[in-house]
Amino acid sequence: MSDIILYVLALTLFQVWLLPMAVNLKNSAYLLSNRDEEVETSVTFQRIKRAAANLQETLPIFLTLALLSMIMQVDNTQAASAWLGLRVIHLVCYSLGFAMLRSLSWVGSVVALVYMALPLV
Repeated sequence: MSDIILYVLALTLFQVWLLPMAVNLKNSAYLLSNRDEEVETSVTFQRIKRAAANLQETLPIFLTLALLSMIMQVDNTQAASAWLGLRVIHLVCYSLGFAMLRSLSWVGSVVALVYMALPLV
């Protein structure tokens, strides 16, 4: 389970910081400034930022369930792996504008969280 937590944290770093920065390199002066004014960004950048915000909403739930699984010695490896895989799919679908697949991957990730929680009750 600790490996999956580390992979999730790597995904978070990539999705919240590295990917938006890479997509927004044309605004590097803005990134190095105090950011007092807004700058125009691409649709892809905006999608990536929304996907990152969505990840940040469910990340605390995942981390709590994963840590509780480790403490209580409950094997939630499959559900945690499914959650991670579905979050990667969600990022790709959101970035590329595949709305239906994005929604399905989001629902699947919520179901994976429920499957993680059930054995802990």
